[in-house]
Amino acid sequence: MLRNTVRCLDALFVIAGGLLAHWMRFSTPLALTDTERLLIAFNCVLALLLFPSFGVYETWRGKALPAMLARVAAAWLVVVATGVVLAFTLHRMDALSRLWFGYSTLISGALIIVTKCLAHVALRSVRRHGLNFRTVAIVGAPGFSRTLLAHLEHAPQAGFKPVCVFDTSDMSDTGDTGAAGPGAFGVRLNRLPVLTDLKAFAAKVREEHVNEVWLALPLSEEHTIYRFTRTFRHDFVNLRFIPDVRSLSLFNHALVDVVGLPTLNLSATPLSPPQMWPKLIFDRLFAAFALLGLAPLFIVLAVAIKLTSPGPVFFRQTRKGVDGQPFAIYKFRSMTVHREAHGQLTQAARNDARITKLGGFLRRTSLDELPQFLNVLLGQMSVVGPRPHALEHDDLYKDQVYGYMHRYRIKPGITGWAQVNGYRGATTKVEKMETRVKFDLFYIHNWSFWFDMKIVFITVFKGFINRNAF
Repeated sequence: MLRNTVRCLDALFVIAGGLLAHWMRFSTPLALTDTERLLIAFNCVLALLLFPSFGVYETWRGKALPAMLARVAAAWLVVVATGVVLAFTLHRMDALSRLWFGYSTLISGALIIVTKCLAHVALRSVRRHGLNFRTVAIVGAPGFSRTLLAHLEHAPQAGFKPVCVFDTSDMSDTGDTGAAGPGAFGVRLNRLPVLTDLKAFAAKVREEHVNEVWLALPLSEEHTIYRFTRTFRHDFVNLRFIPDVRSLSLFNHALVDVVGLPTLNLSATPLSPPQMWPKLIFDRLFAAFALLGLAPLFIVLAVAIKLTSPGPVFFRQTRKGVDGQPFAIYKFRSMTVHREAHGQLTQAARNDARITKLGGFLRRTSLDELPQFLNVLLGQMSVVGPRPHALEHDDLYKDQVYGYMHRYRIKPGITGWAQVNGYRGATTKVEKMETRVKFDLFYIHNWSFWFDMKIVFITVFKGFINRNAF
């Protein structure tokens, strides 16, 4: 009933958009031409037919609002484009006011999108106050169950209310567990009852009319998944499988389509190219303006380096880029020219004799890193990202620090979340590198364009000078 009402409202918004557009264009809201009436009617029918196939009327509970609004906008654009094809086919384009068509498209689209956005926001508010919720029973080991409960607790607007947990830790590989005993409800997890007996769990789900059962199980627990699907095969309860793949990868495990097959990413680049477009555009523009604005400083520093020590102005070293692709990183030379044994790299230390007087100043103020804007302009680096380390350090730490090489799943950066939190300079202990990697992985997990802007802001105002850089 509610969905039919929403569909009727969408059709009314199409009509309202056409009438308002005609009033804006001709100052007479009701005197529509035959072509305009035909196009409005056709768009109404198309919206009723095509919107469901785009998932516009599916539940938005627990889903990201921007993605759902983008789906609505895409559906409306398809409707409008099909309407244009119809008008062209019927040779009615000459009789159609382009200004009216533009107005009606924008107004109807805005009415449809804004009302759905307001409805979604209103429902989120209602659910946040404990109304319009769906009850959930979680099946899994205590560790992962606790993680899911924390997610639900921090997202009350999604409208999912957990009622109990089934602990699968002691489930045997053959058959169901025994009959319910007096201790079946004795244990609690996050103030929820924890059950260990399948029959008691099924009875509770049925008696309390639980809406959904979430199977939070490892991929290897196929027999357990089958056991629960068989138990609830006659019940009208939504069974959802939430795979516990925490031990397999450090990234979010997105379900993607590969040649028509549902595929779970266990270890893959965590961000899609469209997501990275704002970062890509910002990087190139920022690097171009930085190189132009800093050109006089570059000249002064180049002359000073040449006058204070023999050797080249720039120091080049091979580093790993995104997905491990090698590139030559640029820095202002801060040490005297010297040779090291093959495969060996001695990190700079405090009072290192190899560092020139000017080089010490450049390193403390991070001015030696400025030529890396050229790497950004060439697309080899980003303004913000995990710092690339020397290849020798990669070989040393990749087996000692869990997740170390995952840092290279995105472009390395001139500055990063670890650096603005004080983790820069030499890493004399494995613990220091572990902490740095944790900050880098946190950045990758939680990346957004505004997170980048925050890091840039912190770097500009307090991130250049650091006591750990020498």
